[in-house]
Formats: sequence, structure tokens, C-alpha cells
Amino acid sequence: MCPKKLNAIIALLLTLSLAAPAQTTQPAASNNDQSAYRIRVTSDLVLVNVVIRDRQGNLIRGLTQNDFTLSEDGKAQKISSFDFENVDELIRAGAEQPTVSGTTGPIQVTGVTPVPREQIRNRRLMVLFFDFSGMETDEVDRSVNAAVKFVDKQMTPADLVALVSLSSSLQVDQDFTSDKQLLAQKLHAYNSSEGQGMANGTEAGTAEGTADTGGSYVADDSDYNQFNTDRKLQALQALVDKLGRIEQKKSIIYFSNGVSRSGIENQTTLRAATNAAVKANVSIYPMDIRGLEAMPPGGLARNASLRGVSAYSGQSVLDQFNSNATTQETLTTLAADTGGKAFLDSNDFNQVFTRVQNDTSSYYVLGYRSNNPAMDGRFRRIKVQVNRSDVKLEYRSGYYAPKDYQHFNREDKDQQMQDELASELPNTDVAVYVSAAYFRLDDNRYYIPVSLIVPGSQIPFTNAANKDKATIDIIGVARNEVNMPIGNVRETVKLNIDESQQVRRKNVQYNTGFVLAPGVYKIKFVVRENQTGRLGSFESTINVPDLKKAPLKLSSIVLSNQRATASKHSNQNPLVRDGSELIPNITHVFSPDQHLYMQFEVYDPAREKKEALAASGSGNGQGNNNPPPKQPKNAVHVLTNIVFLQGKVKAYETPLVEARDINAPERKAAVFQLDVPLAQLKPGLYTCQVNVIDDAAGSFSFPRIPILIRQPANQQQTASVGPSGR
Repeated sequence: MCPKKLNAIIALLLTLSLAAPAQTTQPAASNNDQSAYRIRVTSDLVLVNVVIRDRQGNLIRGLTQNDFTLSEDGKAQKISSFDFENVDELIRAGAEQPTVSGTTGPIQVTGVTPVPREQIRNRRLMVLFFDFSGMETDEVDRSVNAAVKFVDKQMTPADLVALVSLSSSLQVDQDFTSDKQLLAQKLHAYNSSEGQGMANGTEAGTAEGTADTGGSYVADDSDYNQFNTDRKLQALQALVDKLGRIEQKKSIIYFSNGVSRSGIENQTTLRAATNAAVKANVSIYPMDIRGLEAMPPGGLARNASLRGVSAYSGQSVLDQFNSNATTQETLTTLAADTGGKAFLDSNDFNQVFTRVQNDTSSYYVLGYRSNNPAMDGRFRRIKVQVNRSDVKLEYRSGYYAPKDYQHFNREDKDQQMQDELASELPNTDVAVYVSAAYFRLDDNRYYIPVSLIVPGSQIPFTNAANKDKATIDIIGVARNEVNMPIGNVRETVKLNIDESQQVRRKNVQYNTGFVLAPGVYKIKFVVRENQTGRLGSFESTINVPDLKKAPLKLSSIVLSNQRATASKHSNQNPLVRDGSELIPNITHVFSPDQHLYMQFEVYDPAREKKEALAASGSGNGQGNNNPPPKQPKNAVHVLTNIVFLQGKVKAYETPLVEARDINAPERKAAVFQLDVPLAQLKPGLYTCQVNVIDDAAGSFSFPRIPILIRQPANQQQTASVGPSGR
């Protein structure tokens, strides 16, 4: 095709496109819906439930706020709220099924809207939590039978009971209700297939006392046990967070076959669960559903035979006792730290219900705001006294103070990032912007370069050894349409520069990437600056297209104003060529003294026929005495140029660039890397239209991208950090 004819086609396309809205092939990277935002409510009210009995064990009623004194770590505290819950009064009055908004049935306490306090006043709130994740078949049956017996024989009209289970996921199977028939129906729906078994790993013992599996390999269950324990504790924490919507005391009866611990690794998760329970006024009553176990020297019948002589020396029995005690330790801790009681080594599974009913028949609720402002995470001991000497008080011994970032340990910091990554609402304490593109690797895989920028003014620096230093933590995940994670990023970026004032006037940019199949994905990134612990998050939906049926198979168009030496992680990144990496410009803001670098790719361009090759060679503008340049066999013919528009006026147009061969054969792509000096453009807002024509196929595309040309004095540079091409 001759240049005059080609220019005419481009002029026609430009005329047609003036009426079209500006578009870009780059996926949209808008932040979360602004209608969903985060409201931070800091509540320092500490609630203490107090049960008072006389010497005969009878409950004491009728005390007033003036009868109580309360101290924390030996310092007197002012009681700011006082309440008395008397469930027995409702039982004696013969309460009917509770009514909410004129209807009978379940009360949605665990829902989004809190239930008015007067509708559940003087009622006993009990959650039966079945941890099926590690139960054997007989243990599932025992726990369900105990619950059915309670509902049928012990449950009173004042009891509101909810059913929650944990197997493959945490499920609220029945919200709070006093309908015995409904509860029995839900309980009978549980069956032995809910259990998964072996949650506590293999039995602990010496190397000699381990089971003989017929081979030399001995499984290391520490990683599994840590994951399993964290999962159980996180489920408890999620449940008590829901229950925190009401002030009355709540009781969780936790049916479990023990929780293994793997040292201090689970301490943060355990602390978070107990703290959440204390804050939500929840007491946990664990019931070890294994009951009273026999410890045969050779192990249980379902276990393989032991090696060595431990079965004859008594060592195997000692190891079994130690293993059993280890799995019960966490249950005891949960009960003690939340004001409940653990029921262990007993076949009377209904005693836990009696204890909960006794503890919540009549009790006082004292609330105070601590006069200790320190946020050090330390345990604070509570002491409650009344002006009578012939009574016994039952209440929890204390609570853990909240922590600020300066007192976080490594596990706390990791948990903070994970919690923010899982949050449905964005955090805007640190401004974060994310942009993504797509480039085809093969028919079913695309490389998604992701760029994340944080304004340098958001990062606090410290001075050490004549250097300004700062670190930022970055965590990110890509999820598919069923919310399953299919790629993740975790990085700590260290900034060590001579003058932090330079960075404060720039953006700090982090580049990474994912390899994804065609589809719709959500990517979310969380950034934390590590001096004050402030967080920022950004979530975006990206559409990775399937280009198999596209007339013109075009990648995203990436704009840049700088190049950098490619990192060692960038072997798959199409933005890396010849050892140089193109750094995406997320803001699309440039200045006249810069160059606009642009890269995009055309995949599977059509091959030209021989007569077309000859025609294009004769019109190359060279003299008749010079033979046309030799064209490659099965050559392609893709042409492109860029037009800068201000409104409907063409401000500047670049010369045509032609591609005659596939210069990225591993991706079957014709790669275009354009360099446009911006000195000829005045400051202002432009629409950058990229004209792409596959001449042999007769297909074309002309995507549009808005850009801003600013004065050099006001330009905002970008400092690129982190690996690219992960």
C-alpha cells in the first residue's frame, strides 16, 4: 500500500473517530465504590460480668452501682455503666417465644443490624459452636446428641440458642431462636460426614514411639497443625466479632476434640481471639467431646503399630497423656481468659449446659473506661469488690490492653496486613494508586504488569548514618470470579537515599506482575509505611480478554517517560527488551522536556501475499535505479502512528511506523516501541489516539488515551522501586 493511500485511510479513520468517546485498551483501575467507606469507631468501654453468690451458693440480687468498687492493676476505676440481667425472672413468668417487629422466629443478632436491647433483655444468649473440622465420626454423634438432649430437656423459654459449625468453612446454620422444634430440625441435619478427622495430626512421641508406617519417612505435621489451629481460632474470632453487636453477656459452647498448638506461632491468633471475645462480652465454654479417654500402651486400634520398646516401658502412655494435655491447653486458655470454664476428661456432656445456665441466670454488668492510656498490649488485672463480706464473686480476671503499631511484633504486623487484605472496605490512610495492563504470552496465558504508586509525601523518613531511610510493606492478591486467590505478592521495599526531600516531591512506584488466563479478576493491594503503621489499600477489576476471535489482536498500550535496567525477576515481562525495562506512567502526566515512550503488541498479524509484497516494494519512494529492499518470506505489514488531539483539533501527528516481521516470535507478536519527543506540544490536556492497521488482514483499531502535558517546573517525577516481572 502506498503512503498516500495509507494516509487517506488514517485521515478517514480519524474523522470517524472524532465523534466517538475516548477509550483505552488498558483495563480500568478505579478504586472501590466511593459509596462504601470505612467508619472508624474506637470504643474503650470495658465490660465485666459479675455473678454474686452467698455461702450457700444462692444468687444475690438487688445490689446497686454504689455497692460495687472496681480497680484495674490496683488503680480505682469509675463505673460508667451498670446493668442487672435477671433471666430467672423471665423463666418464672413463663416467657413465650420472643417477638421481633411483630413476627415470631429467629432473631437476627448475627446479622448486620443490631437488635434493640429491650427485645433481648433478661434472655440467655447461647451459641452452640460445633468444630467439625477435626472430629471423628463418633465425636460428631456425641456432640450432636448432647445438643439435642439439651434442647429437648434443659432449654428454657428464656434461652435464645444459635447453631454455628466449622468444617470446610464457618457457617451460621441457625440464628438465635427459642423455637425448640426448629433447633432440633437443624441439629438432626448434622451427620457424621461433617467430620474430617485427624485435625490434631499424629500422636506426639519420641522417634522410637512413633507409628510404623512401613517406610522411613516420618511426616512433619508442624505446618499443618499451625494452619489448623489458626483456622479454628480465626473462626472463633469471626464469630465473636458478630456477637459484639449486643452488650448482654453471650456464651459460646465450643464442641471440640482439642486444639493443637505449635509453640509461640499461634500466640498472636489466640490473643486476637480472646481479646475479641472480651471486647464483645463473650464467654467461651469449651467441651472436649473426646470425653474420658483410655490410653492403651500400644495406641488406639485405628493407629499403626509403634516401633521400639516404648509400648513396654510406659513411654508411649506418657507421650499420649502429654499429647492429650497439649490439645486441651488452648481450650483451658480460651475459657480462663474469657470468663468461661473448660470441660475436659468427662463423659457427662450435658454439664456444660448446666454451668452456662447457672452463670447467666442473674448477673451484673459493670462498664468502665480505663484511665490507663498506654496501648502496650499488656495484661491488665481487674478486681471487683462489694460492700458485703459473706459473698463470693465470679468474674474474669482481666483483659489484654489494645496495641498500637509501636508495640506490634512480627506476627501482629503480618496479621494486620492480612486483615486489611481481607477487608471489604478500602483504607485511605496512605494514598495508593494501581494500574494494570495485559500482554499475551500464548493462547491461554497473559502477563499482567501491575504498577503501584504511593506519593512520596505519604512516607515518613528517619535519618541514620547520613542516609534517609524508610520501608514500606506491600501485599497483593489476584482473585478469579469465584473469589479464589490465583496469584499473590509480598514484598518489603527499603528506601535508602541521600535526600528524602527529593522523594517527597515524587511518587514511589512498585512494579510487579501476574500470569493469568483470560477472564475477569479482582486485584487488591495493601501498602503499609513502617514508621507509624498507616495503611492504604486499592482494589480494581481487570478484564483479561481472549483475543482468539478478535479481528485485530492488540495488547494494552503502555505509556512511559522513563526506562530502567531490567531486574533479574523480569524474564517473562514483555515490557523488558534488550536488558531495558519500560516503567509505566500510571498518572499519564508528562512535561514538554520529556519523551513519551509507548509500547504495544499486535499478535498473529496476517501474512502478505507475494503480489502485495511486490506492490509495496515499488512504492517505497526510492529511485528507479535502486532495487526495492528484500522483503522477508511471509512478511506481515502492520502500520501505526499517533495523533494528539485537543478537542476536535489535531495538534500533532507522528510519522508512520511499519512492521514487516514478527520481532517477538515466542509470542507471535509484532512489538511496537515508539519514542515521541513532547517538546513540540504545549502544556494542556490531550487525547492521544493510536492508529493501528493490519494492512494484510484489512483490520484496524484506534484506541484513545488521555494525557496531560504540564509545565516542567510542576512536573511530578516517579522513583521506581521493587522487582518487575514477578
